[in-house]
Amino acid sequence: MRSRAAIQLGGPVLLVVVAALLGSVASTSTEVYFVNALVAVSIVVALYIFVGNSGVVSFGHISFVAVGAWAAGVLSVPVAEKPAIMQYLFPFLRDHTVGNIPSLLIAAGVGGVYALLVGLPLMRLSGLAAGIATFGVLEITHNILRYYEKIGPGSNTFSSVPETTDLTQAAIGAVIVIGVAFGYQSSRFGRLLRATREDSAAARAVGISVYRQRLVAFTISGALAGFAGGLYVHLLPLNTETLYLDLTFITLAMLVIGGMTSLWGAVVGALAVSGLDSVLAEAENGLKVGGISVDLPSGTRVVVVGALMALVLILRPSGLTGGRELSLDWLRLRRRRIPQGEAPS
Repeated sequence: MRSRAAIQLGGPVLLVVVAALLGSVASTSTEVYFVNALVAVSIVVALYIFVGNSGVVSFGHISFVAVGAWAAGVLSVPVAEKPAIMQYLFPFLRDHTVGNIPSLLIAAGVGGVYALLVGLPLMRLSGLAAGIATFGVLEITHNILRYYEKIGPGSNTFSSVPETTDLTQAAIGAVIVIGVAFGYQSSRFGRLLRATREDSAAARAVGISVYRQRLVAFTISGALAGFAGGLYVHLLPLNTETLYLDLTFITLAMLVIGGMTSLWGAVVGALAVSGLDSVLAEAENGLKVGGISVDLPSGTRVVVVGALMALVLILRPSGLTGGRELSLDWLRLRRRRIPQGEAPS
């Protein structure tokens, strides 16, 4: 059991380490793609904690990324610069500035509290109703952050936020999120929630509270999404449109393509789609391959990722990893297999 757990945790962590090492030897212009991919791992794994374990699709998790980014961003801007770019802030936001690590912890706390408040009524819903309700949360959050300038820059792009999310911090952040996700899915709470995913009626019959288990996962997932939002705002200048529909689509696509019912699938999907997205982004700006210039029209990335997600859903609904955790069981089975035509001794 310990070796199985070590493989299930070690595989995703090893992928993150390899991505970080590759980014460290890449050019400065390419390194940002690796950092962005590692932040995407944090977002997708946070999404997996709820969606993968509960079986309920959430279209609103980018709301928690957004409020985490807003909290970390507003509190990280130096006090002297806030009046020029965020003149309508509440006094407690205007008059205080925190460092990088405290801002990430605050982002996680804000994301978790917001998820808890949202989840209290929403976790009583299931299926399509739950998905539509979480999308409503995304719309509400987007509009509040866009127009309510007492808590941020409104529709303007965040500026003066220290760009502290480098390759090392993004990798450490991804490993922390993976570790929390693994700890949760291995715990009693994770097993109970997966039981409700497989057969909610049977789970209720044996005394499992579907509502309570979903709420716990939703809150943990929201906290980690807020943490990922903090990493994101310290990486790139963000605005409300960055943390809206496009990010919702691409992160859900990563989870579906990798395999939404496993931690291994979430990490594989995030890194694979991030790599593809980076290549297509370069091609949209003009990319030379073997002396041939490739210049794709703007928006090709979304079209290709959408087509890939549809293809995976049609041909392999459980994703590239089959929705299973990394395991060496198939090697053991192969060793035990008796060669064809050979009688057992």
